[in-house]
Amino acid sequence: MALGLAACVAVLAAFAWPAGASGAKWVIKGRGWGHGVGMSQYGAYGFARHGRDYREILGHYYKHTKIGDAGRRTIRVLLASGPDSVRFSKASRACGKPLRSDHGYRFKQSGSQVILRGSHGRRLAACGRTATATGHGTIRVGGKGVYRGRLKAKAAGGGLRVINAVALNAYVKGVVPNEMPTSWPLAALETQAVAARSYALATSGGGAFDVYDDTRSQVYGGKDSESVRTNRASKRTAGEVVRHGKQVATTYFFSTSGGRTESVQYGFPGAAPVSYLKSVRDPYDGASPYHTWTVRYSQDEIESRLSGLFSGRLRKISVLKHGDSPRIVRARVVGSKGSSSASGPALQALLALKSTWARFHKR
Repeated sequence: MALGLAACVAVLAAFAWPAGASGAKWVIKGRGWGHGVGMSQYGAYGFARHGRDYREILGHYYKHTKIGDAGRRTIRVLLASGPDSVRFSKASRACGKPLRSDHGYRFKQSGSQVILRGSHGRRLAACGRTATATGHGTIRVGGKGVYRGRLKAKAAGGGLRVINAVALNAYVKGVVPNEMPTSWPLAALETQAVAARSYALATSGGGAFDVYDDTRSQVYGGKDSESVRTNRASKRTAGEVVRHGKQVATTYFFSTSGGRTESVQYGFPGAAPVSYLKSVRDPYDGASPYHTWTVRYSQDEIESRLSGLFSGRLRKISVLKHGDSPRIVRARVVGSKGSSSASGPALQALLALKSTWARFHKR
């Protein structure tokens, strides 16, 4: 997962940021926001403000890579999974039938088949297991918005898979404004465009769809989310991807490094080392408001969050292993009657921390 700025916002929605407990005994000081692997978005912002172009920025974060051509590619984005029907408009054709673009229609699941129906429910065509609707460059999907490319609905088990099949460069136009502030320098937006294009291709699956439209892949909002500046960045880098040898690089990115990125095998414990995903110094990441942070917990609060990892009273949290940066790979949670080890990502989740770059102090 990319886990850029948009993903971090979603994480904060899931884990309420501790406001600081009265009589707090535990102080956690940390750096950065996100998994730490690949490109720091605030670092890219800092590089851009210091006059670096997108090729230089990408070369800093993804060592031993080069910019190459992606060719003409289509990305299949999963917009929804499970509904028994999907409404759409602005379509000129579906299931072999000409349609009126100013009318609304619906794909409806019927067993293992998809049926095309008019806005008042009249059956217009049987479409088989997969139905496709096309418009004049864009199509409106009910409950979602306007998208470039085609709409596909596939009958699958308990419902439809609703998919937007879109050209790669058009897909990137719908990603960049959702993963990086549109007001940032153009070089930073261009960096994000190439990283997003690369990440989509490198992580595309061979199943019914290639990527999700949310933080499981990259946040994609379609045409409704596009902006003039991010479209310009996407157009200026059209077709460009990061390559390592003959392969498109998996260009992980995240919000804030705290001053140094992490090697992939430590950022994602259990992952194999990758030559272009190594820890690098991040000199301009200090522009981020999340470069450093502090969290406070009372003794009862932290014990509640870490229950099951120790017995008795919580005494300390000892770091057993760091990555190539100061991020925690493994730590020991020590109680007065029993202790156990936990991974850095596990502690991050349990304690609602912004990253695994953390130090624990008991007062």
